[in-house]
Amino acid sequence: MPRTSPPLSSVLPPLICGTATFNSLYNLDPYALPTTSIVHRALTLGVRAFDTSPYYGPSEELVGKALDTPFVHENFRRSDYFLLTKVGRIADSEFDYSPEWVRHSIQRSLRRLKTTYLDVVYCHDVEFVSTAEVFAAVRELRRIRDEEGSIKYIGISGYPVPVLCELSENIMRETGEPLDTVLSYANFTLQNTSLSSIGVARLSNAGVDVVPNASMLGMGLLRRDGVPVGGKGDWHPAEEGLRFACRNASKFCDAYGEKIECVAIRYAIETWMQGGSSVGSSGDPLFKAPLGCKAGGLGLGRRLGVSVMGCSSVEELEETMRLWQNILDGLEGGEQIAIAAGRWKGSHEWSRAKRKEISLLTIGIREVLGEWVDHVWPSPRPGYVNERSPVSRKAEMQKESST
Repeated sequence: MPRTSPPLSSVLPPLICGTATFNSLYNLDPYALPTTSIVHRALTLGVRAFDTSPYYGPSEELVGKALDTPFVHENFRRSDYFLLTKVGRIADSEFDYSPEWVRHSIQRSLRRLKTTYLDVVYCHDVEFVSTAEVFAAVRELRRIRDEEGSIKYIGISGYPVPVLCELSENIMRETGEPLDTVLSYANFTLQNTSLSSIGVARLSNAGVDVVPNASMLGMGLLRRDGVPVGGKGDWHPAEEGLRFACRNASKFCDAYGEKIECVAIRYAIETWMQGGSSVGSSGDPLFKAPLGCKAGGLGLGRRLGVSVMGCSSVEELEETMRLWQNILDGLEGGEQIAIAAGRWKGSHEWSRAKRKEISLLTIGIREVLGEWVDHVWPSPRPGYVNERSPVSRKAEMQKESST
């Protein structure tokens, strides 16, 4: 089968707003977060893609609510932004990749996000199910794409890079059609760069078009405050030894007046922008100019590695966006982009100085991490059993249809 046209890599913005933080895993009460303000501010700053999942608690509903507002309707068409979501993961130990549930999940996501189509749908955390189950879900998603038109692009997501590579290769070999995208998380960070060292070549050879890098802080591991503890308690899978090493790395940054999360985000975005370019996107880095700017599309004409940023506040969003814009301004041709977007034309000079400083800090951080560099935790954990059953699937579908 031919690849979906146009290729995802020609249209997807290289910066995506991830909304896994709109969940009780990362925050005590996601409904107390300023989610509508975050989404609106992201759009105002030029962000044109939002990643979510049914597994992220109320995330889909909160994103849908934020987009179904007069501000969005009056300033943006649906075609102006991308919606990426997932199917298959229900709970921590509950997965359902059956065609029946895939169909149900897609319809539910469409309702929650208040849209008639989804730009990208991933099979969520594929390492927890069998290869046959992944194949069944991918085939059903492609059927929906071809026959119903409510899906545009299809991919898989997960943690173990070798699993993502093997599945991508098998799907290409068995179906003759490559995946449009593979979402990897916590595998291109200051602590772990296995996505680059072992993933890019294999995924590219398997025909995967775009490989976004998510969870640049290792699901909150690389933070001054340590791993996030939300409404569901301490869920992070990192071992205590790795946590201890990251705390020491944070103290190392403190000694130089920098927060480890600031260094880590800059490192991941800037390095992946180049290192992930072969599986990146040539979509506009700010898609269309921010509101109030007369400039049109601001494309660089080349592929950039795609990053997924997460945030729980407008302030965190703005901090990451300042960093993103500064990195763009420091690229070849970046000064022209900065001028067109109405930013200070000299910011690229600051970028070069900052890049040197961050580069030295990253070397020191990885020395502090020592043996934990490129360490990965097991996923799934030993003893994992899928608690999903046809009975629970039927009961949940009946419950949702009645409400």
